[in-house]
Amino acid sequence: MKTLKEIACGTTVKVTKLNGEGPVKRRIMDMGITKGIEIFVRKVAPLGDPIELTVRGYELSLRKADAEMIEVE
Repeated sequence: MKTLKEIACGTTVKVTKLNGEGPVKRRIMDMGITKGIEIFVRKVAPLGDPIELTVRGYELSLRKADAEMIEVE
């Protein structure tokens, strides 16, 4: 099991599971990140925060803490 936080730049991964609950999980899902969706990791800031993603054609920034809650393959 890997989390989105561990994925290298330029990689496309598929979401297998969302961890977390309540407002945090809702915020992630509001970004369009759901089980089965593909995410392209565009850029990771030098210190790892934020992680720049492309999801469903939209460019998003995600905090490292949130990225840890997204399991991918």
